Amino acid sequence: MVVVEPTLHMWLVFAVVGIAVVAYVSEKLSIELVSLLVVASLATIFHVFPYTPIEGVPEITLRSLLAGLADPALITVLSLMVIGQGMIRTGALDAPIRQMAKLRRFHPFLAVFAGLVVVGVTSGILNNTPVVVIFIPIMVALAARLRRSASSLMIPLSYAAILGGMTTLIGSSTNLLVSASAVNAGAAPLGFFDFTITGSILAAVGLVYVIFIAPRLLPDRASYAQSLTEGAVGKQFIAQIDVREGSPLIGETARLGLFSSLPGITVRLIQRGERSFLPPFEDVALEPGDELIVAATRASITEAISRLPALIQALHTSDDLPEPSETEHSMDRDFILAEVVIAPASRMIGRNLAQIVFHSRTRCTVIGIQRRSRMIRQGVQDIRLEAGDVLLLLGHRRDVRRLRGQRDVILMEWSAHDLPAVELAWRSVLIFAVTVTLSATGMLPIVVSSLLGAGAMLVFGCLNINQAVRSLDRRVAMLIWAALAMGTALHGTGGASYIAASMMGVMQGAPTIVILSVFFLMVATFTNVLSNNATAVLFTPIGMGLAQSLNVPTEVFILATLFGANCSFATPMGYQTNLLVMGPGHYKFIDYLKAGVPLILLVWITYTIIAMVRYDL
Repeated sequence: MVVVEPTLHMWLVFAVVGIAVVAYVSEKLSIELVSLLVVASLATIFHVFPYTPIEGVPEITLRSLLAGLADPALITVLSLMVIGQGMIRTGALDAPIRQMAKLRRFHPFLAVFAGLVVVGVTSGILNNTPVVVIFIPIMVALAARLRRSASSLMIPLSYAAILGGMTTLIGSSTNLLVSASAVNAGAAPLGFFDFTITGSILAAVGLVYVIFIAPRLLPDRASYAQSLTEGAVGKQFIAQIDVREGSPLIGETARLGLFSSLPGITVRLIQRGERSFLPPFEDVALEPGDELIVAATRASITEAISRLPALIQALHTSDDLPEPSETEHSMDRDFILAEVVIAPASRMIGRNLAQIVFHSRTRCTVIGIQRRSRMIRQGVQDIRLEAGDVLLLLGHRRDVRRLRGQRDVILMEWSAHDLPAVELAWRSVLIFAVTVTLSATGMLPIVVSSLLGAGAMLVFGCLNINQAVRSLDRRVAMLIWAALAMGTALHGTGGASYIAASMMGVMQGAPTIVILSVFFLMVATFTNVLSNNATAVLFTPIGMGLAQSLNVPTEVFILATLFGANCSFATPMGYQTNLLVMGPGHYKFIDYLKAGVPLILLVWITYTIIAMVRYDL
């Protein structure tokens, strides 16, 4: 470690970092703006004021300060966002979601508990970033089914992955860097399971906090769209399902009035030519040509489509899917489900869909109609529209957007969601599996494998370029950029080493366990400001030097560095997974402090106790 006397540049960097943290916490300015100002301020400081590089420390240049946008960590996070979106759009996660949701039959909390434990265990053997990517939509869906806000589960998801990464050498890149730094400083390399027992104890204690306490500290924060969607969970649409030749519904019979292939969907009428059948449909087997008048929530309709892809054609009131323009390639089709309300002065009032030729006018297809006033047992085509009726539409994203200019209907912007391309689910699963395998086995760095995976999602039609771009979170990108710039400046000016040396100097003469405890807490503090990898590299030689001066095994301080550097719970930029869950959980900077600081203290106290017992300190 190179320790230098404080300089003007060092104090200026301290000021920028301090102001940035206050600005992030206060949220008076957007995260994007604060991040941009941080990078601009640091670039200005090192350009305007002459700077003499410190021997043994990488030189700070404008290129190094701005290099965060090309950093492998940022590229990895953004690429995995695209891969995750590809899996969501293809409905590849529907099956595991349904299996985990089944656990709520025994107890609602059991599904969440099982999910977080699986994340923790899996993160010990796989890179935890893709683990979190795959589980974000699963936990969001679980939260919706359990009528909980996603904000109560997203931070716990990230924390469970970080805790699981503490248990093996490949659990996180931090562990590998600590081992490499220890070897460079003359110590033996860490083995794959050398710290598994200690790490498992810390992870188990942390998971108890994450599962039972952390959700209570987090706000019940949902986006406006989510609150509207949850408020509409019980509202049902009237839809019509045509049983066509080759349909999987042919031959199916009802049990107590319900059809097993249509869970969550209530069949109100079966029309067979001139004959009509009413519930409970005893001794009625579905035949080609039957028309089913059903009532179902939007979620139930979407889930039915995911289970039975052929159902999408049967739900349409027109014969074919809406066709994109001739200039559009088939893999660029961007179909979404959206809802519109019939306006009070609409020219559609009193007319049915056939009379107003809705599909020809809008290029969107009505697959369901919602009316609060009374029960309807008519086909969708025959219902005369009234003011306030809600139409569930299927259409190309561009065509749905054009409805904004329609005076006859009011588009509910929050309701627009991609239609799952379930027939491509196997492709997205295969791409994800190959991506994870390549990175987990070390055949390719994770940044390379994730870039290839994101490209494959586009090439093989799992999502198009517009959907890929929409999956990227600019807040995450800007926050990582700023965090990497601050880390470069702190390290390059010697500021991080200066703070560490000053704090440890105060502790001279204190008992070994006290020094170890303070050292752990210092590492845990720095990892939430610097990157966890930079903290690991910086503090490993410091810890080994302390161990030698105190005449104690170097392993205890090496592990303190390893576990402390993994305690990146208190800030969103502390670790990649924290940034990944920021958008889905609708978190603010302060939320990470509320949930993360107690967890850091818990892990700190637990490791201190373990060190006292195991190393007789």
